[in-house]
Amino acid sequence: MALVLHSWNSNRNAYKALIAAEYSGVDVKLVDNFEMGVSNKTPEFLKMNPIGKVPVLETPEGPIFESNAIARYVARKNPESPLYGSSLIDYGHVEQWIDFAALEVDTNLSAWLYPRLGFRVYLPPAEEAAIAGLKRALAALNTHLASNTFLVGHSVTLADIIMTCNLFTGFAMVITKSFSSEFPHVERYFWTMVNQPNFKKVIGDVKQADSVIPIQSAKKPAQPKEVKPKAIAPKKEVKKEEPKAEEEVTEEAPKPKAKNPLDSLPPSKMVLDDWKRLYSNTKSNFREVAIKGFWDMYDPEGYSLWFCDYKYNDENTVSFVTLNKVGGFLQRMDLARKYAFGKMLIIGSTAPFKVKGLWLFRGPEIPKFVMDECYDMELYEWTKVDISDEAQKERVSQMIEDAEPFEGEALLDAKCFK
Repeated sequence: MALVLHSWNSNRNAYKALIAAEYSGVDVKLVDNFEMGVSNKTPEFLKMNPIGKVPVLETPEGPIFESNAIARYVARKNPESPLYGSSLIDYGHVEQWIDFAALEVDTNLSAWLYPRLGFRVYLPPAEEAAIAGLKRALAALNTHLASNTFLVGHSVTLADIIMTCNLFTGFAMVITKSFSSEFPHVERYFWTMVNQPNFKKVIGDVKQADSVIPIQSAKKPAQPKEVKPKAIAPKKEVKKEEPKAEEEVTEEAPKPKAKNPLDSLPPSKMVLDDWKRLYSNTKSNFREVAIKGFWDMYDPEGYSLWFCDYKYNDENTVSFVTLNKVGGFLQRMDLARKYAFGKMLIIGSTAPFKVKGLWLFRGPEIPKFVMDECYDMELYEWTKVDISDEAQKERVSQMIEDAEPFEGEALLDAKCFK
């Protein structure tokens, strides 16, 4: 009699039991027509797992939930299974690496991935900690695999199955080639595993992510709910009173919303696009051409300059993560591209790295819509530049031209928003 696995067919946690079944010669059948959010809410399913989590294995002796427990059961179902090695110490090492895969790899991967998918609140410091934890785990795994093809012994064990399945979603969604190349033995191991016939039969072809998946905005689901009541009310009034007049109001309403308050400011002698072109096109004598041109153009009545300092520099212990953090900030500032120019410096030759920036904004203050919409803003201390202070003015010039050393320290990188 086949064991019945309740899950959708592309669940990497279900892959663990299905691959173990291929190696152990155990008959495991994936239930037909499983629909997440529906099938796992039925009374029959909740009797097998009261909290409705997937997968669940249905056996003659009763149900089993939790994917690693299911995989262990399947691996031991056949006493001749090779998935636990050939000795007691092999057994201990298999269990060791299963725990490592769950606690060090999967925990950190999930903390990185799930907020980006919208399943948890996205917090940049939490993502940084997750990536740092994952890198620490992969570095340890990389060291072990430098002299081992498999995690335990000289053939595939249950530890390899669970480790590979835990890495699978990471490689598919967030672990890009530039990230994984830091761990060449882990790379070799992962691709070796997913191309084993028993793995490939279950998983199919695997493609590595070209880029980290974008963050799913938490605001998007809330907006339609607010819009619907507003849309309904005018319709009721339209039917009862003066439909033409109200239709006209509906057509005119979006116009003021679409206009940015900064567009209503008095004209400025500084044309931002002219400055951006000068910055981009100056290839030599930068101080004499671009910096001088900036100060000639700058209009303190129409624009303001701001220094920013990251509040949590002590956490910037990983260069890759720090650079990605700044890159993400600049991407999220895209809403201000028409009204802003910025330079972000990542400073230091060793960790912790300092992040400092200079921003030019239209208007006398940081635009309110930027403060409201870009959550990164609150991660920085903002100080308005006093251009009557020659020291501050010189600091602005140095930041624009990526002067190195900057304030006595080397630059790890400099990024421009224009």
